Amino acid sequence: MSGLVLKLGPHERVLINGAVIENSERRIRFSILTPGANVLRMRDAIHPDDVTTPVRRLCYMAQLLLSGDMREDGARLQLLRGIEEISQIMTDADSRLLLAAASQAVLEEAPYQALKALRALLPRERRLLAAARQ
Repeated sequence: MSGLVLKLGPHERVLINGAVIENSERRIRFSILTPGANVLRMRDAIHPDDVTTPVRRLCYMAQLLLSGDMREDGARLQLLRGIEEISQIMTDADSRLLLAAASQAVLEEAPYQALKALRALLPRERRLLAAARQ
């Protein structure tokens, strides 16, 4: 059996193609066989109140695109512009690779991959913001 294998703990929630699914009291394991299904663990989701920095804003936009809560036509361009703005600040090689991966994922209409690359930038952003405050 191939596909994405998810393991959910008791009462854990996951978003699959726009539908929130909650597990019961027992741990479960299941496979999603549909290629390209949009999947997001709710524990990994960014709450709107937590969108307080530029990278978090981009992550949230990618998350909205993934969940289907943001129209794709303008969202992709908006996300690409935001990635370009961040690339002017995060100029180290590792950040550049992650930003390039995020851009490519947006162009390939792969919002989960864009979100994954952008989330990897959060610790770097946190360090930059902490250094700027000192």
